[in-house]
Amino acid sequence: MTGSRAVNLPAHPSRGGAAVGVALMLTSVMSLQAGAAVSASLFPRVGPAGTTALRLALASLLLLAVTRPDVRRWDGHRVRSALLLGVTMAGMNGFFYEAIARIPLGTAVTIQFVGPLALAALLSRRGRDLLPVAAAVAGVVLLGVQHPPTGQLDRAGVAFALLAGLFWAAYVVAGSRMAATGTGPGGLAAAMGVAAVITLPFGAVSAGTALLDPAILAFGVLIAVMASAIPYVAELAALSRLPKRTFSVLLALEPAAAALVGALFLAQPLTLPVVAAIMLVLLAATASALLAEPVGRRPAPEAETRRLVATG
Repeated sequence: MTGSRAVNLPAHPSRGGAAVGVALMLTSVMSLQAGAAVSASLFPRVGPAGTTALRLALASLLLLAVTRPDVRRWDGHRVRSALLLGVTMAGMNGFFYEAIARIPLGTAVTIQFVGPLALAALLSRRGRDLLPVAAAVAGVVLLGVQHPPTGQLDRAGVAFALLAGLFWAAYVVAGSRMAATGTGPGGLAAAMGVAAVITLPFGAVSAGTALLDPAILAFGVLIAVMASAIPYVAELAALSRLPKRTFSVLLALEPAAAALVGALFLAQPLTLPVVAAIMLVLLAATASALLAEPVGRRPAPEAETRRLVATG
C-alpha cells in the first residue's frame, strides 16, 4: 500500500476536540442506557442471546444501508481493524446481556467496569494521571454499593460480567485503531456486521423463529438505534478526538447514566450517595481531559498508528 492512504491524525486532540469528544460520550451513554432500559423486556421472548443478535443485526443493517462502505477497496489494515472491532463488540454485548439476565443491572455494570478502568490505569504514564482513575473507581464503587444484590450473586453472572469488562477494554483499543483508519461510520457498520454474524447463530438457537415476529422486529429496530447505532457512532467519533485513557475514564459515566435513566423511567430513587457518585465520576472525567498533555509533549501511539495505516 502506498502512503497516499495515510490518515493525517493530530499528535494529540485539541482542547476544542476534547470538548466535542466529551459531548459525544454523553450522547452515547445516555442513549445506550435508555436502550438498555427497554431491551431487557425482550428477554422473556427471545432470551439474552436472541436480544443481542437482534440488536446487532438490525443496527448493522441500518448502518450498512446508510454508509454503504466499499469494503472491496479496503487494504488489509482496515479489514483487520473491522474484524477485530467486530469480535470485541460481539463479546462485550453478548456477555453483558448474559450477565444482566442473572445478576442485577447495577451490579453487572459495576463489575464490568473493571475492564475499561484497568485499561485507563495501564495507559497512565504519570502519577497524576492515576488521580482521575482513582476518583472514577471510587464513584463506580459508590454506585455499586447503592445496588446491592438480593442474596448471593450468581457466579456465572459475575463471570459473564467480568468477561464483558475484558471485551470492553479490548473494544476501546480496537475502536481507537478503527477510528485511525479513516473509514468513519462505514468502518463501524462493517464491524457491527461482523459482530452480528458472530452472535446470530447463538441468537437463533436461543430464540428460534421468534426473532422473525413482526412485533419483536419492530421493537428490535428501536433498541438497535438507541442501544447500538447512536452509541457506537458517537463513541467512534469520540475516539478520534480523545486519548484512550480519557475515553476509558469517560466510560465510567455508564453507571451514572444508568442511575439517571432508572430514576427517570424506572421509578428507581436517586439517593444522595448516587448523586455524589455521579458528581465524582463527572469530575474524574473532566480532570482526565484537562490533565491530557498538550500537543508535542506526549509520546503517544498515534504516530505509530499513522505509520501502520500508511504502510498497511
